[in-house]
Amino acid sequence: MTTDYEEMFELAPVSLWLEDYSALHELFATWRAVGVTDLRAHLNADRTRVAECSRCLKVLKVNRRTLTLFGAADTAQLVANLDRVFRDAMLETHIEELVALWDGKLAFASQTVNYTLDGQRLDILVNGSVLPGHADDWSRVLVAIEDVTERSRAEVRVAQSERYARGLFEDSPVSLWVEDFSAIKRLLDDLRARGIEDFRVFTQVHPEFVTRCMQEIRVIDVNRRTLEMFHAPDKDTLLRNIDRVFRDEMHTPFAEQLIDLWHGKLMQHREVINYRLDGELINVLLQFSVLPGAEHDWRLVQVALIDITARKKAEAYLEYLGKHDVLTQLRNRAYFEDELHRVERKGPWPVTIVAIDLNRLKATNDQAGHAAGDALLRRAGEVLGKLADKPACAARIGGDEFVLLMPGEDERAGTAMIERIQSLVDLNNQYYPGAVLSLAMGCATARAGERLEAMVSRADDRMFAAKRDFYTQSGMDRRTRPAPLDD
Repeated sequence: MTTDYEEMFELAPVSLWLEDYSALHELFATWRAVGVTDLRAHLNADRTRVAECSRCLKVLKVNRRTLTLFGAADTAQLVANLDRVFRDAMLETHIEELVALWDGKLAFASQTVNYTLDGQRLDILVNGSVLPGHADDWSRVLVAIEDVTERSRAEVRVAQSERYARGLFEDSPVSLWVEDFSAIKRLLDDLRARGIEDFRVFTQVHPEFVTRCMQEIRVIDVNRRTLEMFHAPDKDTLLRNIDRVFRDEMHTPFAEQLIDLWHGKLMQHREVINYRLDGELINVLLQFSVLPGAEHDWRLVQVALIDITARKKAEAYLEYLGKHDVLTQLRNRAYFEDELHRVERKGPWPVTIVAIDLNRLKATNDQAGHAAGDALLRRAGEVLGKLADKPACAARIGGDEFVLLMPGEDERAGTAMIERIQSLVDLNNQYYPGAVLSLAMGCATARAGERLEAMVSRADDRMFAAKRDFYTQSGMDRRTRPAPLDD
């Protein structure tokens, strides 16, 4: 007749083993008698002693769950194949269990690996204890085994996932920041509670609020690309100097970022300006998103920064080329014509223009080569560039043709400008040896309502008249071969 305790043992939902450790108790006594004091060192000195200990453990009984777990038909089959159950990775944990008993503890626990009879790995939690009344000889030890294989596999999958995610973060080719915007969320919520409705107007009236919000950003982590991008030796150095990274031009786009957040836009992108720790400006494409699960408090925000400095420089250069003459650094014909049309529509009036032509450019090209002619053109650009203060505009509109457009200026200003140009030309000729810089100039003025095309034509006529006078006075014909330049 079975007792309730026997039924509890047999039907327990965990694997139970009733074992006899008395032979192990006697072996330990023998070792102590010959002077062994450090069991761990004794076992590690000769690992065959671990197997000797294992052979001292006698299985008396196992329950139904044990047979099911290990795939055994009965206790006899399981006991006959214990060498297939306890092997490999179990060695180290078994040593710890033996040391616990050696040290006088009547209970031990560990996480280890066993194997089913068909070779399947089992991750298990082991809890063993010497039963009451058997502390003197360890003749009855109850061992409970819990199968945690699925949990261990899940933990492995989680660890792998974390390593994968960390790898994606750390090795990303773009700068990644994980930030905490929860303090900013509280500040915005407080404004709503105070009845603020037009947040854009509020930020314009209270720019110090934007500054405070910038100071409330808490950076949690950055990746390696971030350190490279901002020339930081390590994360601590970068985070201690955030105020050197986000400053000056960042205030305006950050205000727009706050306005978007105010209106519930939790994913944003915009172009901004940051600074490296060495002070160098970098143009950045910022992509901002509140991470899933943090929408209610913004405690986790990811910011991706892509360095677009090279692209912005290329765009700026292309824009420059579209509006400038590369040789003289003045505006080009396309820009001048656009500006002329704009001034004709909007003023200010009167408008004055100085038409300018470079004398003897062909002679210089023929005698000294085109490099010398280009040098004269650059020198003309230097002179005119010094005088083209906004809203005035100096442009090269042809091979040796230049104009200086002067919105809001009258005839007297045009005459004074010709005198200033001639004065700078004289200084320029003193500074540069060789070919002489000479400009033929004529100016004209238009009043409100007059077509500027007619004004340009009048200025051209006066410039050509000045050019004819130059060649007449110098005894030269533009179409004949000139005398040497240094005569």
